[in-house]
Amino acid sequence: MNIMLRGATQEQAGGAPLFAFRSRHGLLCGQGEAAALPPGPAETLAARAEAFFRAAGPEAVLAGALPFDRAAADHLIQPRRLLPALPPAPEEDAPPPGQDWRLRHEPDAAGYAAAVRRALDIMAGEAGPDRLDKIVLARSLLAHSATPIDTARLLHRLSADPAVTAFLVPLPPQEGRPRLLMGATPELLVSKTGEAVVSHPLAGSARRQADASADRAAAEGLARSEKDQREHAIVVEYILDTLAPFCRDLATPEGTTLTSTRSMWHLGTRIEGVAKEPGLSVLALAAALHPTPAVCGLPRARAATLIGEIEPASRGFYAGAVGWGDGRGDGAWHVAIRCAEISGHTARLYAGAGIVPGSDPWQEAAETGAKYGAMLAALGIDPRGVDAPAP
Repeated sequence: MNIMLRGATQEQAGGAPLFAFRSRHGLLCGQGEAAALPPGPAETLAARAEAFFRAAGPEAVLAGALPFDRAAADHLIQPRRLLPALPPAPEEDAPPPGQDWRLRHEPDAAGYAAAVRRALDIMAGEAGPDRLDKIVLARSLLAHSATPIDTARLLHRLSADPAVTAFLVPLPPQEGRPRLLMGATPELLVSKTGEAVVSHPLAGSARRQADASADRAAAEGLARSEKDQREHAIVVEYILDTLAPFCRDLATPEGTTLTSTRSMWHLGTRIEGVAKEPGLSVLALAAALHPTPAVCGLPRARAATLIGEIEPASRGFYAGAVGWGDGRGDGAWHVAIRCAEISGHTARLYAGAGIVPGSDPWQEAAETGAKYGAMLAALGIDPRGVDAPAP
């Protein structure tokens, strides 16, 4: 993440940020809306951004979100100012007094397991080059609070894990109500700094355990899992193939390794390359890559169509991408996972799991339940027992 942008206007923090990206690498925080990129689909993002920066100049910054559906409209804005720090954290880090929650699964664990079985039946009945190799199925958890959700407190809580990028980005209003997408994503879709291009896909997951020996066993089991290694390899191959026309010297210098957040273990592979063209924009790379098989499937178009048929509701901006880019082509985009759409008293959490031949429906349901954990904890909801599938 390029944090302190060259020539960007900075002012002291005061008031709610328009957007924020915070990780161990630094902070990018914008306040006030100066302009917006005309919305459009992924196929035209690079051209629209090029026209925007031609008028706004190389120091301008655009930040926001790309929806999961490549044909749907994105939402990127230019801030009036960049801030050197987030607004101060609330003094009291406990949930507000009297706050309680009503939770509703859409679908519950049993319904999700049934959706996984449907996907596995489709895979088992197909053959040939166009067969479905992987599909990522998601579900959501609607959490309604008795009091408005304190987004400043939530952003600071999400930032507590050094292994993630905590983010807050505005979304287009819905039925006149303002919306935010907030989360703590562990997955870098793509970044560009000068000529250096980096991606760090994650696929294959296991829940962290409180007991050290059980946690170590969970990590070792993930590393040995043929199913998870196969799922991960599909994602890495896709990203290498997609970046190849844009980059030279593509490599995976560390190979596939275990990586972790406070709640999950993952298989991850860092991919590094050098841009072939000096004017290459990170927005062009993000538009080409997203959504990867880590959140969609392979073949991408077929998986996306089936997701629309199997899942009960549109994903919106979940499993899309969040990030920023500047007029020089630099920037960073992250996969929009471990997140929730926030509006007033309501948070809609999302979680998904990769389905390949050999997947166990109830294990995949348990994985999605575990992936709610970071956001539930940040909201002040005890994740234990929120979704305990029992076949």
